[in-house]
Amino acid sequence: MKLTWLGHASFRLEIGGKVLLIDPWLAGNPSFPDDRRAEAVEGASHILLTHGHFDHASEVVDLARELKAQVVGQFDLMNFWGEREGLDTLGFNKGGTVDLDGVKITMVHAVHSSTMPGEGVLQSAGSECGYMIEAEGRVIYLSGDTDVMADMKVFNDLHAPEIGILCAGGHFTMDMKRAAYAAKTFFDFKTVIPCHYKTFPLLEQSAEALVEALPGVDVIEPEVMGAIEL
Repeated sequence: MKLTWLGHASFRLEIGGKVLLIDPWLAGNPSFPDDRRAEAVEGASHILLTHGHFDHASEVVDLARELKAQVVGQFDLMNFWGEREGLDTLGFNKGGTVDLDGVKITMVHAVHSSTMPGEGVLQSAGSECGYMIEAEGRVIYLSGDTDVMADMKVFNDLHAPEIGILCAGGHFTMDMKRAAYAAKTFFDFKTVIPCHYKTFPLLEQSAEALVEALPGVDVIEPEVMGAIEL
């Protein structure tokens, strides 16, 4: 499997014969090189969304139409987009699992918020979440935007993910110290990849604290548009 960071909390994941765009925020993302957009989205079969904030969801509708990709995410928002925008969506909810022809995705809890602007008001965009992604005999935990929570122990007991993609920028989510605490306390990761950092000055700019706190774990600081073989 191959994981490519698109900056901020956006990823391209090639797994089990599928290409998933995770929380794709390209236009306006200060970390993403606009001239590599075609490369980033090429062949995408699905868009996986954790919540409705602009830095995760603002391009989902347009990308889904452009790529003819199915949007996978929280039931309420998927139903809204299916009915209002005519998108091909697959909605489910926390504790549920969907199977994308061999790529199994389980929705898990996250602690954050999920809203988007609509017709002059702020509207609910369903509920924030994370995911367990299982294929090729391996399990990835995608935290989404969240703080540390005791639920993470349950996630590990049930899914035993060996790879963790963890928000770690602080201010809006866990910072590096809190992400390290979560990894050490609740999981047995072999690999940890931080995200939701570097994008803006108020976010953490280095994963050094995460690396130092997790000896024995392969902490990979991703490079934008640099593919990571997992």
